[in-house]
Amino acid sequence: MDWRDEGALLTVRPHGETSAIVEVFTATHGRHAGVVRGGISRKLTPTLQPGTQLSLEWRARLDEHIGTFRVEPLRSRTAAMMGDRLALHALASTCALLSFALAERDPQPGIYAATQHLLDALGTEARWPSLYLLWEMALLEELGFGLDLSRCAVTGATEGLAFVSPKTGRAVTAEGAGDWADRLLPLTPSLLGVPSTDRADLLAGLRVTGHFLASRLAPALGDRPLPPARERFVERLARDERSA
Repeated sequence: MDWRDEGALLTVRPHGETSAIVEVFTATHGRHAGVVRGGISRKLTPTLQPGTQLSLEWRARLDEHIGTFRVEPLRSRTAAMMGDRLALHALASTCALLSFALAERDPQPGIYAATQHLLDALGTEARWPSLYLLWEMALLEELGFGLDLSRCAVTGATEGLAFVSPKTGRAVTAEGAGDWADRLLPLTPSLLGVPSTDRADLLAGLRVTGHFLASRLAPALGDRPLPPARERFVERLARDERSA
């Protein structure tokens, strides 16, 4: 059994004395694990960094075996982020959430395309924090837990949307919320796809997506806690917002 593809490196862990088990995310083979011989050597360690785009050749005697990878770097993404700690935290959060959320060997071309766009933007485009928030929304959508922000769940209105129901994930206007407004989540412009550099707006949006990652996605995956890397990213963004 063998195939060739390319994909982004998600995780690396030592295996034996010199090898590593890596997880990659590819367009046609989904999240896929394999052994890289010499993966913790001086030669390969700089290559096997989360987010690196790799050319891959996977081989195994049987399809159900973990198999081995031959890897060649196509482009490093961490180099562009070395002066941007927030972008590095976002990269770690992205890779950790994909490893957490995706079924192994299940192709997810929509998520793959969105992930490639986000990873290429981290540390290089000013609007990347907005792209990260939209990426989390896309992840929820593609995995069957998307938010419905098109109209008010109470009145049916498409204007004046101000809140998100924490139970249904549907939008609600201020009029429709009434006395229940303090129990709803804020619907920020960034959640509606309006590019924003306002860190407070982005933090509010990330609290919304974080709520649904924890209350919908995580229970469907055995009620495991969200990866700590995601919380570290949000904490770093909040720290930057306070110091701005």
